[in-house]
Amino acid sequence: MAVYTEVGDEELDRFIAEYDLGAVLSCKGIAEGVENTNYLLQTDQGNFILTLYEKRVSEGDLPFFLGLMEHLAGKGIPCPTPVHGRDGAALRRLCGRPAAIVTFLTGMWPRRIKTEHCAEVGRALAALHVASQDFTMTRHNALSVDSWRALLEASAGRAFEVQDGLADILYQELDHLESNWPTGLPSGICHADLFPDNVFFIGESLSGLIDFYFACNDFFAYDLATCLNAWCFERDRSFNITKARGMLSAYRSVRAFSDAELAALPVLARGSALRFLLTRLYDWLHQSEGAIVRPKDPLEYLAILQFHQGITRPGAYGLD
Repeated sequence: MAVYTEVGDEELDRFIAEYDLGAVLSCKGIAEGVENTNYLLQTDQGNFILTLYEKRVSEGDLPFFLGLMEHLAGKGIPCPTPVHGRDGAALRRLCGRPAAIVTFLTGMWPRRIKTEHCAEVGRALAALHVASQDFTMTRHNALSVDSWRALLEASAGRAFEVQDGLADILYQELDHLESNWPTGLPSGICHADLFPDNVFFIGESLSGLIDFYFACNDFFAYDLATCLNAWCFERDRSFNITKARGMLSAYRSVRAFSDAELAALPVLARGSALRFLLTRLYDWLHQSEGAIVRPKDPLEYLAILQFHQGITRPGAYGLD
């Protein structure tokens, strides 16, 4: 989440008048994240999140994202639910941007990640994969292996500004992944961005999953590999096998994890690490002037990628 577009009082009042949400009490920008403009909206009927969609989010994908959240919420997955206006529409425009209001979830994302948090995420991700199996809309993963070369080429010429020789390292890795990317694994709807700041907890109990704006159809194991990378590395960039075992075991308690998926986990984890390294690298080198947001360090994911390059068997992740 972030703030790229300022919303004036008059514009906000006209927008909210299209809903049955009562009077606006406050509307404060949320400075976390990197993709969209978000505000915490408080009315006399409660708290909501107002999102203006920009940057990588295609307007044509928004019915998929909003429909998915409604579907999952109806299946008991704790996620935001789009709020419909008086005309029945959940998607409209504000300040020249596509915009929507969703319900507010209680809880906080964990600043100090424990094994219990990782297990909760594993269970929740598996439940999401199961609950979305009858969701009829689809969306190609626009940030999967077939897009990484273009992403790399957009930043390669300046990658030395982050680290000398970085472009060569990334091209070599991309060659390997394009040649070894798996096929035929179980697939369906994936969150594809389930980082700690997209998961809310009350204590050690998971209370909400947010930010579905990278959701897509892809391998379930790729979604799980993304979570391993996001949750199971410490601040010194070392891998915590206890957290990984907790996440994988909890996931498997809800949805069966096939031998083929387990065997593919090392290459999928490398791919997920490269994907986030490339998007972070691009954002680091192409910062939006005036945005209230801090780009994330791409070198964090270089360290994660290099860890996975040394994995020779999936048991190294704690699940044989």
